[in-house]
Amino acid sequence: MIIFKWINSQVLKMDWLYNIVKLLVENVFGLSLAERLGGSIHFFIYDVIKIFILLSVLIFSISYIQSFFPPEKTRKILGKYNGISANILGALLGTVTPFCSCSSIPLFIGFTSAGLPIGVTFSFLISSPLVDLASVILLASIFNWKIAIAYVVVGLVLAVIGGSIISRAKLEDQVEDFVFSNKMIEVEEEELTVRDRINFGKDQVKDIVKRVWLYVIIGVGIGAAIHNWIPEALIAAVLGQDKWYSVFVATFAGIPMYADIFGTLPIAEALVGKGVGIGTALSFMMGVTALSLPSLIMLKKVVKPKLLGVFFGIVTAGILVIGFAFNAFAYLFI
Repeated sequence: MIIFKWINSQVLKMDWLYNIVKLLVENVFGLSLAERLGGSIHFFIYDVIKIFILLSVLIFSISYIQSFFPPEKTRKILGKYNGISANILGALLGTVTPFCSCSSIPLFIGFTSAGLPIGVTFSFLISSPLVDLASVILLASIFNWKIAIAYVVVGLVLAVIGGSIISRAKLEDQVEDFVFSNKMIEVEEEELTVRDRINFGKDQVKDIVKRVWLYVIIGVGIGAAIHNWIPEALIAAVLGQDKWYSVFVATFAGIPMYADIFGTLPIAEALVGKGVGIGTALSFMMGVTALSLPSLIMLKKVVKPKLLGVFFGIVTAGILVIGFAFNAFAYLFI
Protein backbone atom coordinates (compact mmCIF):
# COMPACT_ATOMS: atom_id res chain seq x y z
CA MET A 1 0.00 0.00 0.00
CA ILE A 2 2.85 2.40 0.84
CA ILE A 3 4.53 1.63 -2.50
CA PHE A 4 1.23 2.17 -4.36
CA LYS A 5 0.72 5.55 -2.63
CA TRP A 6 4.28 6.56 -3.53
CA ILE A 7 3.78 5.58 -7.17
CA ASN A 8 0.43 7.39 -7.26
CA SER A 9 1.82 10.61 -5.78
CA GLN A 10 5.27 10.72 -7.36
CA VAL A 11 4.76 8.99 -10.72
CA LEU A 12 1.14 9.81 -11.61
CA LYS A 13 0.38 13.03 -9.76
CA MET A 14 4.07 14.07 -9.97
CA ASP A 15 4.23 15.80 -6.60
CA TRP A 16 7.95 16.34 -7.24
CA LEU A 17 7.09 18.38 -10.33
CA TYR A 18 4.43 20.33 -8.39
CA ASN A 19 7.08 21.33 -5.82
CA ILE A 20 9.67 22.24 -8.48
CA VAL A 21 7.18 24.49 -10.30
CA LYS A 22 6.15 25.99 -6.96
CA LEU A 23 9.79 26.92 -6.25
CA LEU A 24 10.06 28.39 -9.76
CA VAL A 25 6.95 30.55 -9.36
CA GLU A 26 7.82 31.74 -5.85
CA ASN A 27 11.60 32.20 -6.10
CA VAL A 28 12.14 33.09 -9.78
CA PHE A 29 8.89 34.90 -10.60
CA GLY A 30 8.46 36.25 -7.05
CA LEU A 31 4.77 35.31 -6.93
CA SER A 32 2.70 33.52 -4.33
CA LEU A 33 0.50 30.55 -5.22
CA ALA A 34 -2.18 32.19 -3.07
CA GLU A 35 -2.36 35.04 -5.59
CA ARG A 36 -4.41 34.69 -8.76
CA LEU A 37 -1.50 35.28 -11.12
CA GLY A 38 0.88 33.02 -9.23
CA GLY A 39 -1.73 30.27 -8.91
CA SER A 40 -2.58 30.49 -12.63
CA ILE A 41 1.06 30.33 -13.73
CA HIS A 42 1.71 27.36 -11.45
CA PHE A 43 -1.42 25.54 -12.67
CA PHE A 44 -0.47 26.14 -16.30
CA ILE A 45 3.21 25.12 -16.13
CA TYR A 46 2.62 22.12 -13.86
CA ASP A 47 -0.32 20.69 -15.83
CA VAL A 48 1.27 21.23 -19.27
CA ILE A 49 4.51 19.48 -18.31
CA LYS A 50 2.72 16.68 -16.43
CA ILE A 51 0.27 15.95 -19.25
CA PHE A 52 2.94 15.90 -21.95
CA ILE A 53 5.22 13.62 -19.90
CA LEU A 54 2.42 11.17 -19.17
CA LEU A 55 1.03 11.46 -22.69
CA SER A 56 4.36 10.67 -24.34
CA VAL A 57 5.12 7.68 -22.10
CA LEU A 58 1.61 6.27 -22.36
CA ILE A 59 1.21 6.74 -26.11
CA PHE A 60 4.57 5.05 -26.70
CA SER A 61 3.59 2.10 -24.50
CA ILE A 62 0.12 1.77 -26.05
CA SER A 63 1.49 2.10 -29.58
CA TYR A 64 4.06 -0.63 -28.93
CA ILE A 65 1.21 -2.94 -27.88
CA GLN A 66 -0.92 -1.71 -30.79
CA SER A 67 1.83 -2.69 -33.25
CA PHE A 68 0.80 -6.30 -32.64
CA PHE A 69 -2.75 -5.46 -33.82
CA PRO A 70 -2.67 -3.65 -37.20
CA PRO A 71 -6.08 -2.84 -38.78
CA GLU A 72 -6.08 -5.99 -40.94
CA LYS A 73 -5.38 -8.23 -37.96
CA THR A 74 -7.94 -6.37 -35.87
CA ARG A 75 -10.55 -6.87 -38.60
CA LYS A 76 -9.81 -10.59 -38.69
CA ILE A 77 -10.15 -10.87 -34.91
CA LEU A 78 -13.46 -8.99 -34.90
CA GLY A 79 -14.74 -11.07 -37.81
CA LYS A 80 -14.56 -14.24 -35.70
CA TYR A 81 -17.19 -13.00 -33.27
CA ASN A 82 -20.83 -12.00 -33.48
CA GLY A 83 -23.59 -10.71 -31.25
CA ILE A 84 -22.88 -9.02 -27.93
CA SER A 85 -19.41 -10.61 -27.70
CA ALA A 86 -18.43 -8.84 -30.94
CA ASN A 87 -19.68 -5.50 -29.57
CA ILE A 88 -17.70 -6.02 -26.36
CA LEU A 89 -14.55 -6.86 -28.32
CA GLY A 90 -15.08 -3.88 -30.63
CA ALA A 91 -15.40 -1.57 -27.62
CA LEU A 92 -12.31 -3.06 -25.96
CA LEU A 93 -10.25 -2.69 -29.14
CA GLY A 94 -11.29 0.96 -29.21
CA THR A 95 -9.47 1.44 -25.91
CA VAL A 96 -6.09 0.62 -27.43
CA THR A 97 -6.45 3.08 -30.29
CA PRO A 98 -5.46 6.55 -29.00
CA PHE A 99 -7.46 8.43 -31.62
CA CYS A 100 -9.81 11.38 -31.49
CA SER A 101 -13.29 10.90 -32.95
CA CYS A 102 -12.31 12.25 -36.38
CA SER A 103 -9.29 9.94 -36.61
CA SER A 104 -11.46 6.94 -35.73
CA ILE A 105 -13.82 7.46 -38.68
CA PRO A 106 -11.39 6.17 -41.39
CA LEU A 107 -11.01 2.95 -39.39
CA PHE A 108 -14.80 2.81 -39.06
CA ILE A 109 -15.04 3.00 -42.88
CA GLY A 110 -12.38 0.33 -43.28
CA PHE A 111 -14.03 -2.09 -40.86
CA THR A 112 -17.48 -1.56 -42.38
CA SER A 113 -16.25 -1.98 -45.95
CA ALA A 114 -14.54 -5.20 -44.86
CA GLY A 115 -17.93 -6.65 -43.96
CA LEU A 116 -18.02 -6.21 -40.18
CA PRO A 117 -21.50 -5.54 -38.72
CA ILE A 118 -22.12 -1.82 -38.34
CA GLY A 119 -23.11 -2.32 -34.70
CA VAL A 120 -19.62 -3.64 -33.94
CA THR A 121 -17.95 -0.78 -35.81
CA PHE A 122 -20.12 1.72 -33.92
CA SER A 123 -19.06 0.15 -30.61
CA PHE A 124 -15.50 0.80 -31.76
CA LEU A 125 -16.36 4.32 -32.95
CA ILE A 126 -17.92 5.25 -29.59
CA SER A 127 -15.18 3.68 -27.47
CA SER A 128 -12.11 4.86 -29.38
CA PRO A 129 -12.27 8.63 -28.66
CA LEU A 130 -14.09 8.22 -25.35
CA VAL A 131 -11.98 5.65 -23.55
CA ASP A 132 -8.36 4.70 -24.00
CA LEU A 133 -5.66 3.36 -21.72
CA ALA A 134 -3.95 6.75 -21.58
CA SER A 135 -7.14 8.39 -20.30
CA VAL A 136 -7.25 5.94 -17.38
CA ILE A 137 -3.82 7.00 -16.18
CA LEU A 138 -4.44 10.71 -16.79
CA LEU A 139 -7.78 10.59 -14.95
CA ALA A 140 -6.11 8.82 -12.05
CA SER A 141 -3.32 11.42 -11.99
CA ILE A 142 -5.83 14.28 -11.79
CA PHE A 143 -8.66 12.73 -9.76
CA ASN A 144 -8.24 9.21 -8.35
CA TRP A 145 -8.29 5.57 -9.39
CA LYS A 146 -11.93 5.03 -8.43
CA ILE A 147 -13.09 7.76 -10.80
CA ALA A 148 -10.70 6.63 -13.55
CA ILE A 149 -11.82 3.00 -13.46
CA ALA A 150 -15.52 3.91 -13.15
CA TYR A 151 -15.19 6.26 -16.15
CA VAL A 152 -13.67 3.51 -18.28
CA VAL A 153 -16.32 0.98 -17.24
CA VAL A 154 -19.27 3.26 -18.02
CA GLY A 155 -17.63 4.36 -21.28
CA LEU A 156 -17.28 0.74 -22.40
CA VAL A 157 -20.84 -0.05 -21.32
CA LEU A 158 -22.10 2.90 -23.37
CA ALA A 159 -20.11 1.70 -26.41
CA VAL A 160 -21.43 -1.87 -26.10
CA ILE A 161 -25.05 -0.80 -25.55
CA GLY A 162 -24.90 1.77 -28.36
CA GLY A 163 -23.46 -0.71 -30.84
CA SER A 164 -25.93 -3.40 -29.78
CA ILE A 165 -28.92 -1.10 -30.29
CA ILE A 166 -27.68 -0.11 -33.74
CA SER A 167 -27.18 -3.79 -34.60
CA ARG A 168 -30.74 -4.66 -33.58
CA ALA A 169 -32.16 -1.66 -35.47
CA LYS A 170 -30.93 -3.13 -38.78
CA LEU A 171 -29.68 0.18 -40.14
CA GLU A 172 -27.21 -1.13 -42.73
CA ASP A 173 -29.16 0.69 -45.43
CA GLN A 174 -28.34 3.95 -43.66
CA VAL A 175 -24.64 3.66 -44.49
CA GLU A 176 -23.59 5.42 -47.70
CA ASP A 177 -23.12 3.04 -50.64
CA PHE A 178 -19.51 4.03 -51.30
CA VAL A 179 -18.48 2.62 -47.90
CA PHE A 180 -19.54 -0.91 -48.88
CA SER A 181 -18.08 -0.61 -52.37
CA ASN A 182 -14.72 0.47 -50.96
CA LYS A 183 -13.43 -3.08 -50.51
CA MET A 184 -10.27 -3.63 -48.50
CA ILE A 185 -7.37 -5.39 -50.19
CA GLU A 186 -5.95 -8.36 -48.34
CA VAL A 187 -2.40 -7.46 -47.35
CA GLU A 188 0.08 -9.95 -45.97
CA GLU A 189 0.98 -9.05 -42.41
CA GLU A 190 4.50 -7.77 -42.04
CA GLU A 191 6.59 -9.27 -39.27
CA LEU A 192 7.96 -6.42 -37.19
CA THR A 193 11.15 -6.49 -35.16
CA VAL A 194 11.49 -4.98 -31.70
CA ARG A 195 13.30 -2.03 -33.30
CA ASP A 196 10.40 -1.59 -35.76
CA ARG A 197 7.89 -1.55 -32.89
CA ILE A 198 9.99 0.98 -30.95
CA ASN A 199 10.20 3.21 -34.01
CA PHE A 200 6.44 2.83 -34.52
CA GLY A 201 5.90 3.91 -30.92
CA LYS A 202 8.16 6.94 -31.37
CA ASP A 203 6.38 7.92 -34.59
CA GLN A 204 2.98 7.64 -32.90
CA VAL A 205 4.14 9.86 -30.04
CA LYS A 206 5.37 12.49 -32.50
CA ASP A 207 2.20 12.29 -34.58
CA ILE A 208 -0.27 12.42 -31.70
CA VAL A 209 1.59 15.11 -29.75
CA LYS A 210 1.76 17.17 -32.96
CA ARG A 211 -2.02 16.83 -33.32
CA VAL A 212 -3.03 17.49 -29.71
CA TRP A 213 -0.45 19.92 -28.30
CA LEU A 214 -2.49 23.00 -29.16
CA TYR A 215 -5.65 21.55 -27.58
CA VAL A 216 -3.71 20.66 -24.44
CA ILE A 217 -2.31 24.19 -24.20
CA ILE A 218 -5.75 25.73 -24.74
CA GLY A 219 -7.38 23.29 -22.31
CA VAL A 220 -4.82 23.98 -19.58
CA GLY A 221 -5.13 27.71 -20.22
CA ILE A 222 -8.91 27.56 -19.81
CA GLY A 223 -8.45 25.39 -16.74
CA ALA A 224 -6.03 27.91 -15.21
CA ALA A 225 -8.50 30.74 -15.88
CA ILE A 226 -11.39 28.82 -14.33
CA HIS A 227 -9.26 27.75 -11.38
CA ASN A 228 -7.98 31.18 -10.43
CA TRP A 229 -9.96 33.96 -12.17
CA ILE A 230 -13.60 32.96 -12.57
CA PRO A 231 -15.49 33.37 -9.29
CA GLU A 232 -16.73 30.14 -7.75
CA ALA A 233 -20.16 31.70 -7.22
CA LEU A 234 -20.52 32.32 -10.97
CA ILE A 235 -19.64 28.73 -11.89
CA ALA A 236 -21.87 27.39 -9.12
CA ALA A 237 -24.77 29.47 -10.44
CA VAL A 238 -24.60 27.65 -13.78
CA LEU A 239 -23.02 24.27 -13.08
CA GLY A 240 -23.35 23.88 -9.32
CA GLN A 241 -24.16 20.45 -7.89
CA ASP A 242 -27.55 21.75 -6.77
CA LYS A 243 -28.53 22.64 -10.35
CA TRP A 244 -30.51 19.76 -11.91
CA TYR A 245 -29.79 21.05 -15.41
CA SER A 246 -26.00 21.24 -15.00
CA VAL A 247 -25.39 17.92 -16.75
CA PHE A 248 -27.47 19.04 -19.76
CA VAL A 249 -25.59 22.34 -19.99
CA ALA A 250 -22.16 20.66 -19.70
CA THR A 251 -22.95 17.96 -22.28
CA PHE A 252 -24.29 20.30 -24.95
CA ALA A 253 -21.65 22.96 -24.23
CA GLY A 254 -19.01 20.44 -25.29
CA ILE A 255 -20.53 19.61 -28.69
CA PRO A 256 -19.34 22.71 -30.63
CA MET A 257 -15.78 22.13 -29.46
CA TYR A 258 -13.15 19.90 -31.01
CA ALA A 259 -10.57 18.36 -28.71
CA ASP A 260 -9.70 15.04 -27.21
CA ILE A 261 -9.66 13.86 -23.62
CA PHE A 262 -6.16 15.23 -23.08
CA GLY A 263 -7.31 18.78 -23.75
CA THR A 264 -10.53 18.51 -21.74
CA LEU A 265 -9.07 16.98 -18.57
CA PRO A 266 -7.53 20.24 -17.24
CA ILE A 267 -10.89 22.00 -17.72
CA ALA A 268 -12.70 19.20 -15.87
CA GLU A 269 -10.09 19.39 -13.11
CA ALA A 270 -10.65 23.12 -12.68
CA LEU A 271 -14.46 22.77 -12.74
CA VAL A 272 -14.42 20.12 -10.01
CA GLY A 273 -12.07 22.34 -8.00
CA LYS A 274 -14.73 25.07 -8.19
CA GLY A 275 -17.43 22.80 -6.78
CA VAL A 276 -18.90 21.42 -10.02
CA GLY A 277 -20.17 17.84 -9.68
CA ILE A 278 -17.85 15.12 -10.96
CA GLY A 279 -20.66 13.81 -13.18
CA THR A 280 -21.14 17.26 -14.72
CA ALA A 281 -17.41 17.58 -15.44
CA LEU A 282 -17.25 14.10 -16.97
CA SER A 283 -20.32 14.85 -19.10
CA PHE A 284 -18.52 17.88 -20.51
CA MET A 285 -15.49 15.73 -21.34
CA MET A 286 -17.62 13.09 -23.00
CA GLY A 287 -19.61 15.66 -24.96
CA VAL A 288 -16.41 17.14 -26.39
CA THR A 289 -14.71 13.83 -27.21
CA ALA A 290 -17.66 11.75 -28.49
CA LEU A 291 -20.05 14.35 -29.92
CA SER A 292 -17.84 17.12 -31.24
CA LEU A 293 -19.38 18.98 -34.18
CA PRO A 294 -16.44 18.35 -36.55
CA SER A 295 -16.65 14.59 -35.98
CA LEU A 296 -20.42 14.60 -36.54
CA ILE A 297 -19.90 16.49 -39.81
CA MET A 298 -17.34 13.90 -40.92
CA LEU A 299 -19.60 11.03 -39.87
CA LYS A 300 -22.45 12.55 -41.88
CA LYS A 301 -20.34 11.96 -45.00
CA VAL A 302 -20.45 8.19 -44.48
CA VAL A 303 -23.87 7.59 -42.87
CA LYS A 304 -27.35 8.88 -43.66
CA PRO A 305 -29.32 11.26 -41.38
CA LYS A 306 -31.38 8.52 -39.71
CA LEU A 307 -28.33 6.55 -38.54
CA LEU A 308 -26.52 9.74 -37.56
CA GLY A 309 -29.56 10.74 -35.48
CA VAL A 310 -29.72 7.33 -33.80
CA PHE A 311 -25.99 7.49 -33.00
CA PHE A 312 -26.30 11.04 -31.62
CA GLY A 313 -29.38 10.15 -29.58
CA ILE A 314 -27.87 7.01 -28.03
CA VAL A 315 -24.56 8.66 -27.12
CA THR A 316 -26.23 11.82 -25.79
CA ALA A 317 -28.68 9.84 -23.65
CA GLY A 318 -25.83 7.67 -22.38
CA ILE A 319 -23.70 10.68 -21.43
CA LEU A 320 -26.62 12.30 -19.58
CA VAL A 321 -27.36 9.10 -17.63
CA ILE A 322 -23.67 8.72 -16.75
CA GLY A 323 -23.45 12.36 -15.65
CA PHE A 324 -26.48 12.16 -13.37
CA ALA A 325 -25.31 8.81 -11.97
CA PHE A 326 -21.84 10.12 -11.11
CA ASN A 327 -23.34 13.19 -9.43
CA ALA A 328 -25.80 11.06 -7.44
CA PHE A 329 -23.15 8.61 -6.26
CA ALA A 330 -20.19 10.99 -6.03
CA TYR A 331 -19.67 10.05 -2.38
CA LEU A 332 -18.52 6.60 -3.53
CA PHE A 333 -15.66 8.04 -5.56
CA ILE A 334 -14.33 10.90 -3.44
